[in-house]
Amino acid sequence: MRTVEEHRAAVLRLVGPLSPRCLPVGRGLGLVLAADVVAAVDLPGADNSAMDGYAVRAEELTGAASQSPVFLPVDGDIAAGDSRRHVLSPGHAMRIMTGAPLPDGADAVVPVELTDGGASRVAVRVSPEPGRHLRRRGEDVVAGDILLRAGTRLGPGHLALAAAANVAEVAVHPRPRVAVVSTGDELVPPGSVLEHGQVVDSNHVMLCALVEAAGGEVAGAAHLRDDPLALRRLLDDPPGEPDLLLTSGGVSMGAYDTVKEVLTADGGVEFVRVAMRPGMPQGCGVVGPHQTAIVTLPGNPVSSFVSFHVFVLPALRRMAGLDPDADGSFDAVAATGWSTAPGKVEATRVVEEHGRVRPSGGQGSHVLGALSGATALAIVPAEVDHVEPGDRVRCIPLLGQEPRRAE
Repeated sequence: MRTVEEHRAAVLRLVGPLSPRCLPVGRGLGLVLAADVVAAVDLPGADNSAMDGYAVRAEELTGAASQSPVFLPVDGDIAAGDSRRHVLSPGHAMRIMTGAPLPDGADAVVPVELTDGGASRVAVRVSPEPGRHLRRRGEDVVAGDILLRAGTRLGPGHLALAAAANVAEVAVHPRPRVAVVSTGDELVPPGSVLEHGQVVDSNHVMLCALVEAAGGEVAGAAHLRDDPLALRRLLDDPPGEPDLLLTSGGVSMGAYDTVKEVLTADGGVEFVRVAMRPGMPQGCGVVGPHQTAIVTLPGNPVSSFVSFHVFVLPALRRMAGLDPDADGSFDAVAATGWSTAPGKVEATRVVEEHGRVRPSGGQGSHVLGALSGATALAIVPAEVDHVEPGDRVRCIPLLGQEPRRAE
């Protein structure tokens, strides 16, 4: 029997960071930089005003105060976005707006509230020092500066910085494209009128949602009956030309486990039992003419859900250029005790509240109600056969599930 760590390592060996792709900067949200981003221009691009007020020469306002203002003629207005080059005449002021380029000759800005707000002549009631209320060219970023390092996962602020520095494209690792295939004669789409022995195909919906929640893209999705020829055709030409093929069902020890039957005969995929509950039957390898990576998950929805977080999520993170180990795992304290499977890693569905966790309900591999209420998986080591109240447990946050926090 393979350990959880061994199977996780086997899955990760199948994949690496996807080849970089240049995308418009506005399409980079959530993607990981494959190369440094370098500023194309200075920020700010010119000396400009940090306030609405008046551009002045500071030395001409020496001694100005509330009781003894200095009066200056106003030579016009400079609005933000004004692309003309202005020159401030000696002994004059120019009305200027926040963000507007500073006129040549000016070395300070007096805020409008420290004047009488005059349009043709202004009374200035303060003596500013040179440089007051100015933003100097390049004080934030100089052209050629490295703005963002390779490996950064791009958020809105990163994109704003790159765009402001006139960077049009970024080199990123694309989202992993995953084809999701559920198998089984008994499965029917949601909304069907169920006949005896039929089961709604929740795995199809669940695994597609998990792929998207993990930052991947569903390249294609299909349901196959237990038909070896149909499966072989799909393996030769997976839907959507995916980077990863993800199947559920048909990997146990039964007589009609078609996925295992076909892939064992074809070679390239190894099927194992992993010392984990739920999710013991697993498989991984490569298939088809393009040697597409494949991970085969159990058909039981809870087992498939848990297996995705433990084995597939790290692989998707690696493909996206992220650290597969940086999954947000955290330590929590058991608020209550629970029994675990002897000799197996137990992935207990738990609710985390303020650093304490408790099982979310029944832990049978068929219990979907407890799964929907869980916010994390408590990963209990194989050598622990009972979690006691107050024990510390390592937890993996569940994709798309918000932890409960204090009001």
